[in-house]
Amino acid sequence: MRSRALTCVALLTGLAVLGGTASAAPASPEAFGTAGRFDRPHSGFAPQWTKLRDGSPEQVGLDRAPIDAAWNQLRAWTEKQGTANPLYAGAVGVLVHDGVVVSKGALGHALRYADDKGTELPKDKWVPMGADTIFDMASISKLFTSVVVMQQVERGKIDLDRTVASYLPAYAANGKEGIKVRQLLTHTTGMQPFIPLWRDWPDKPSRIKAALESKLQQPPGTGYIYSDLNLITLAVLAEQVAGAPLDVLVRKGVTDPLGMTDTGYNPPKEKLHRVAATEFAVVPPRGMVRGEVHDENAWSLGGVAGHAGIFSTARDMAVFGQMVLNGGSYGGKRVLRPDTLRDMTVNYIPQFAPNQRGLGFELNQHWYMDGLAGQRTAGHTGFTGTSLVIDPTSRSVAVLLTNRVHPTRTWGSNNPARRAFARGLAQAMGVRPVQGPDAWYSGAPDARDATLTTPALPGAKVATFDVFVDTEPKLDKLTVEASVDGGTSWQPVPLRTGGRGAPEGPQEALSGSGHRSWWTVLADLPEAKDVTLRWRYSTDAQSSGRGVYLDGIRVWGPTGLVLDGEREPRRLTADGWRTARH
Repeated sequence: MRSRALTCVALLTGLAVLGGTASAAPASPEAFGTAGRFDRPHSGFAPQWTKLRDGSPEQVGLDRAPIDAAWNQLRAWTEKQGTANPLYAGAVGVLVHDGVVVSKGALGHALRYADDKGTELPKDKWVPMGADTIFDMASISKLFTSVVVMQQVERGKIDLDRTVASYLPAYAANGKEGIKVRQLLTHTTGMQPFIPLWRDWPDKPSRIKAALESKLQQPPGTGYIYSDLNLITLAVLAEQVAGAPLDVLVRKGVTDPLGMTDTGYNPPKEKLHRVAATEFAVVPPRGMVRGEVHDENAWSLGGVAGHAGIFSTARDMAVFGQMVLNGGSYGGKRVLRPDTLRDMTVNYIPQFAPNQRGLGFELNQHWYMDGLAGQRTAGHTGFTGTSLVIDPTSRSVAVLLTNRVHPTRTWGSNNPARRAFARGLAQAMGVRPVQGPDAWYSGAPDARDATLTTPALPGAKVATFDVFVDTEPKLDKLTVEASVDGGTSWQPVPLRTGGRGAPEGPQEALSGSGHRSWWTVLADLPEAKDVTLRWRYSTDAQSSGRGVYLDGIRVWGPTGLVLDGEREPRRLTADGWRTARH
């Protein structure tokens, strides 16, 4: 046992052992360019002068094929699949990498249906999506409210650690007197998610009063409850301390400085022809909602609310995302200080995993960020079918705007499209093999096992390999399994890993995201005359990551190598794996 432990230590530190050498450590980030590289993460903000410019995937070292595949999926989802309804009537998307708009497009229709039953309008009444189509952003509006609040923090008018009631005395009702402003931003107030302000109160003053005085669902600080009431409260607080309405604060503090000319509340009539329709509302009886905010509570508050109400285009939202990557500035205009943006993208609620929240931003959510997810990846979604993903580690932005509630919210979720779009950009970025010109790669689809299997290896004792793992944590796993009966039965073997972000101690499986680095791995094999090995990558029913790479596979016996995967790749049987140089 002691000699085997020493072997593990030696291999993981790159020392010569068992008649060979361990895999070479990956080159430093400075050894190669970082553009187009998923495995060369950035640690800081992009240069503050970075401004969006149109280009191509190839200009920044990306592989076009995964992006094209994502667009093909998005296009298919605009139409019925058999008897199933479309995921959405139409979509507009923008992908940004290293300041370059590498892909953009518009699919389907901004207006297609006449009622909530899905009756189609005559085709000459359909309105196609365009690059400049304006969408109801729904809860992405919360990011604009959060930015306005943090601007007031920078000016010393709001203290995140003061109680909300010290600014808004009415908020103290129903046991909320101790809740801090920071808890509103992180959704840890314990407030209930929603109350029907539009239905149960007659006018805006009574609705605001009801939101402030709302009862708690659970004690503050004891859990995470995503609540529109938190952001309604934050907007009222910002208006109180700044002495101006929310729409003015957003316009003067965010959209005007950033040149987001199509972003704001209550789109003017002259832009109505560019606005995507949302739902045919029966209760309340609003008919086909187009050009007014879809959210009923925001509608009842005049279209301007902390939780919903913003309309925008994909290009404008890409500018917002680049502002975040730049540390708070864009086009020579600073919206927030870098330290403020850094604070906004720290996870303040690790105790409430898998929920991860900064100050306003959602963080590291595979259910829509997919392959772009990581500890620093920030974003938000909107109920109407919108999503924004901002990945500082690769300096990338993915904006996907759909009208998935047109004609009705009951047709389902567009989360598969959100994931596919983010995954396309992630897989377009390269991962450089550690040894030789290529590595084994699996980006297995949902609910699939991919296996890479050796023949029976006489005298096998130890396996070593390099691995790059970017998966949905804990749910999508790479397991190394051994069989001593010719493949009839399999058992996992313990793994020891080394490298940035590698787990400590013996592991039965490897998973996770965010570290974006190669690990060196040792697998201690069972005692047997012949041992067959397989690397099994298993995915669950939804969400994914960039995928898994294997390189430098070697299996050792007492006298040296019994398998060299670099020199003998044909001895490995691949199902769901392929060799890749990217």
